[in-house]
Amino acid sequence: MEKQSRLIWLCTTWFFYLSWEVPFVLLELPHARLPLALALATLAAGAAQAHQGIRAHRGALDQYLGRGPLPRRPVLVSLALCLLSLVLLGGLYAAHGLKEAELVMVVLYIVMPFGMTYSTLLKPWTFLRRFALLGLATAAVFAAFGVRGERLVYLALVVALSGIYILLMARCGAWTLAVMWESDRARETEARLAVAEERLRFGRDMHDVLGRNLAVIALKAELAVQLAQRGRPEAVAQMVEVQRIAQESQKEVREVVRGYREADLGVEIEGARGVLEAAGIGCAYSGPAEGLTVEAQSALGWVVREATTNVLRHGDARSVAIRLAVAEHTATLVVENDGVPERPNTTPGSGLAGLRERLSALGGTLEAGPAGDGLFRLTAQVPR
Repeated sequence: MEKQSRLIWLCTTWFFYLSWEVPFVLLELPHARLPLALALATLAAGAAQAHQGIRAHRGALDQYLGRGPLPRRPVLVSLALCLLSLVLLGGLYAAHGLKEAELVMVVLYIVMPFGMTYSTLLKPWTFLRRFALLGLATAAVFAAFGVRGERLVYLALVVALSGIYILLMARCGAWTLAVMWESDRARETEARLAVAEERLRFGRDMHDVLGRNLAVIALKAELAVQLAQRGRPEAVAQMVEVQRIAQESQKEVREVVRGYREADLGVEIEGARGVLEAAGIGCAYSGPAEGLTVEAQSALGWVVREATTNVLRHGDARSVAIRLAVAEHTATLVVENDGVPERPNTTPGSGLAGLRERLSALGGTLEAGPAGDGLFRLTAQVPR
């Protein structure tokens, strides 16, 4: 979208130069030396304006999006070329090389390249007020070259009011790009928060399991030390109790980890859908609701979890499709997403390697890679 917007601004500038300035300057070009020289100088200055205006606007847009410093020098050069073009046009008019009726269109182009840049650097109302001063400067220039009466006032008003059109064309486009990039950053932040929230949940479960038991173990171990120092036989009973609590803690930790690593497939699919939609990514699921063993559901649930994490961390996905097909002897799960970079990372991650080990233990397989048209496909197959 940003490349398209920049291309539109570039083409618009040159289009206005070729349609608003060149035809009217060359329309009734006299053969006298002075008007001819002024006409050619005006066209050359207009072309320089287009080139410099695009360059200055590029820097102004980067500054607006927070990517670079304020382009002071390009803006000043663009303003100088604008004033030079106005003076040359006024001289061309005074030399009878241009009619009053043709002044307006040429003047509108002359103020546009500078206005596009300047509108991106200021707040809208500030820009409109200052751009109105350019209308007064335009009137002063042409007054010096003999333009009088209503035509002079008309030129000043046209320049001042053209600031509204320039503001809509340049500033609104820059604002749209800023909103788009902010939305993209927000989506990435939501994805990271979703992963962090899952880690916090697992950490809370581990704390709930180990916190109390470790506190009891510490107290009983301290009591056993004190009893042993006094030669009391109760120290043995306290250490036996410490051993029992430690074994129970190991069992509870294994249950927590098993619940984390062997999740239900349906729960994982719903969780993936919620996390992806919270990150602005559409998720569609199709497949049967039952018909798999607990082991197969656990393995495929882990595939869904890892695939969701990869979608959130890599690429620029907008939609994810999860399809489950259950045949007579096998179950096949396909997770497909768009937004794959043109040059995807070919280094396999540890997550996919762990999935292959988990599936191979059940006699299953895992395939992952680009599927063309910007798609990435992960296919897992396990015995039913």
